[in-house]
Amino acid sequence: MLTFGTLLSCSLVSQGASIHGFYKSKIEVAEAKRLLPIYCVDTNGEKKVALTFDAAWGAEDLTQIVEILEKYQVRATFFVVGDWARKYPEEVKLLIQKGHDVANHSNKHPHMNSMSKEEIKKDIMAADASIKEIAGKETKLFRPPYGEYNNTVVEATKECGYYCIQWDVDSLDWKNYGVQPLIDKVVNHKNLRPGSIILMHNGAKYTAQALEAIIKGVQDKGFIFVPVSELLLADEEYSIDFEGRQKSSQPIH
Repeated sequence: MLTFGTLLSCSLVSQGASIHGFYKSKIEVAEAKRLLPIYCVDTNGEKKVALTFDAAWGAEDLTQIVEILEKYQVRATFFVVGDWARKYPEEVKLLIQKGHDVANHSNKHPHMNSMSKEEIKKDIMAADASIKEIAGKETKLFRPPYGEYNNTVVEATKECGYYCIQWDVDSLDWKNYGVQPLIDKVVNHKNLRPGSIILMHNGAKYTAQALEAIIKGVQDKGFIFVPVSELLLADEEYSIDFEGRQKSSQPIH
């Protein structure tokens, strides 16, 4: 026969199990939290943005791109694949000569989400070695191929001593949808704001043709271009919020 005391005891045990399950669930969610790369930077209102190019497949338009950047005194960041750097060493040296960042975009442009941490690190460091040898400079900026990442990719990047960099303004220039649409896409992008990182590609059909108007349009909005290395909060403690925005963790005095 069930007494009131027995029922009360069962109820408390049931509630305890439920509460334990609730807290266990919260812990598991916290442990499974997705790590984020840096998509943009909190510049404390300073109207700085970074123009970036992924270089993986060709170099036919690179000289034209560099000339336009030089005309407007813009220093950009070029994320180069190791294979690309080895195929076009003179172009890599030109980028360094003109004051641009040459950063790491993997060695073979693989889909890293399906790779182990050790495989990812091996690929990153193979590109690292080629960039150092050709450019004569180190880089600590890495962009995952295809923009694909998971916690393993972000962790591997950090363990290689790199910052994992994405973007918050995507030109989608690889879709080859025309010069004016490309200009409008970047200049009027809803995410364009202080600290934005703009993604473009050398080798896309209309990128070089649209670049001058894009630079002028962004500058006309009061922004100045800096390389990613100068946009980042590199010499202080920081956090990354839910939007991928790098923010200073230093106390405000």
